[in-house]
Amino acid sequence: MIGVELRQLRYFVAVAEELNFGRAADRLLIAGPSLSQQIKALERDLGVRLFDRDRRSVALTPAGSDLLAQARALLEQADELRRRARRLAGSEPVRLGYVNWLPPRLAARTSAVAEVHLDAWVAPSHTQAARVADGSLDLAVCWVRAEDLERLGLNARLAGADRLYAVSRGTDSGEVAAGDTAVLLDDDTTSWWSWNVFAEQLAGDTGARAVRICDNGITGPAFFDHVRGSALPVVNCPKGQTTPLPPDLVQRPVSGPKVLWTWSLVWRRSEVRAPVLAVVDALCDGVDGSGLHAPDVWLPEGDPYRT
Repeated sequence: MIGVELRQLRYFVAVAEELNFGRAADRLLIAGPSLSQQIKALERDLGVRLFDRDRRSVALTPAGSDLLAQARALLEQADELRRRARRLAGSEPVRLGYVNWLPPRLAARTSAVAEVHLDAWVAPSHTQAARVADGSLDLAVCWVRAEDLERLGLNARLAGADRLYAVSRGTDSGEVAAGDTAVLLDDDTTSWWSWNVFAEQLAGDTGARAVRICDNGITGPAFFDHVRGSALPVVNCPKGQTTPLPPDLVQRPVSGPKVLWTWSLVWRRSEVRAPVLAVVDALCDGVDGSGLHAPDVWLPEGDPYRT
């Protein structure tokens, strides 16, 4: 398979297992058009068509079915080569900290390159970034600004992003303009410094109403109480992205602009250990940040991925 990349084989296997380009793209954290282009390039390099596809269905061709087992075997051999190299190097576990979000399928994506130890101390973004800088962690998934990276001597790559929404009373689940929402800022800067920086810029740039609180009600039941007492829909914090809403409240998409929160994987600029750098590649390769640059998207000033 001269000219064929292992990455393309992983894409082929993912599409073959999902039989759906959209689901495969989500699994691989790659844009759908990019995945389609890579499959076409692989078919061109191999000289065979791997899939029969139309707008409604995807199916393996006989050639695709025949080559699938060999592709899986080659990927397993490559993974075993990495595992053996790791054992020979005697590498220690890579220490990874996070806030509340982790890249999908983290264990599956990193098992071939390093043993990853998830740190038990789940702390705010600014705390986790500082722990990487002082050597308490090797890597962290967190929200950072470009100036934080410079100050702490860290590198960062995009690991993912959350689109924030607003929560309001009633049954109207339609879109709401960012300028017609409220954002909460908590006096407890030890816990909420990163969110406060983000929320203050959101209010300043869009006209959203900034509301000061002192009860750690950025998330949880106290957040829902603030929503019930607000005349405006209240923008959620990323820590509350997956929290079920009470039946009297509704989620509303924020538009004009869409509000995005980025997750970076950060590591020390002085880092030279191969397992740590391999985990960075395993978690960030293929993450498509092109959607962050759309004209209807808002990112705060200083976000590493803002253009």
